[in-house]
Amino acid sequence: MEDKQPQSPSPGLERIADAVSGKSQIREGGENRHFQMRIARDGTWYYQGSPINRMPLVKLFSTVLRREDDGRFWLVTPVERGLIDVDDAPFTAVEVTHMPGAAEDGSEDILRFRTNLDAEFEGGADHPLRVLIDPETEEPSPYILVRDRLEARLTRSVFYELAELAREREVDGQWVYGVWSKGDFFQLGPVEQEC
Repeated sequence: MEDKQPQSPSPGLERIADAVSGKSQIREGGENRHFQMRIARDGTWYYQGSPINRMPLVKLFSTVLRREDDGRFWLVTPVERGLIDVDDAPFTAVEVTHMPGAAEDGSEDILRFRTNLDAEFEGGADHPLRVLIDPETEEPSPYILVRDRLEARLTRSVFYELAELAREREVDGQWVYGVWSKGDFFQLGPVEQEC
């Protein structure tokens, strides 16, 4: 029976990793190009169509991920910058922990999120939650800000957990469902009117 050795990353992927970790020599002006990387809707990172299975490498790349004003995503290293494709959001929120506060209305509750790359943070003014509703399907797409214009899409199970915690509240003359975290109320959707 053959021993299966872990596959080493391709030379191109190693070059990018060296640039991120500072092992490459800095060139004047750096380079701008497409890195042939993609982040799928489920948070999986790909290089030249193949998944990057080394989590430490993906975590390293995520530290230099940037989103420009035009909405494009870049890996920015001291040596070069490379455009990458992101199908939806670069991260997924895979876990939420509810820490009830003392206030009966939930306004002192804290929601702690964990991403697919193990970043942890508390929802609030610095990490707002938003829900987009598809106009055709009326399906919600929930997101939370992780850092610097980079969001995580909430997995379905995390969104369902928030729905279980939701409270009704009147906002701008409309009744909505939402959740509290660190004193901020985040709307999840409208309260359906009963006829």
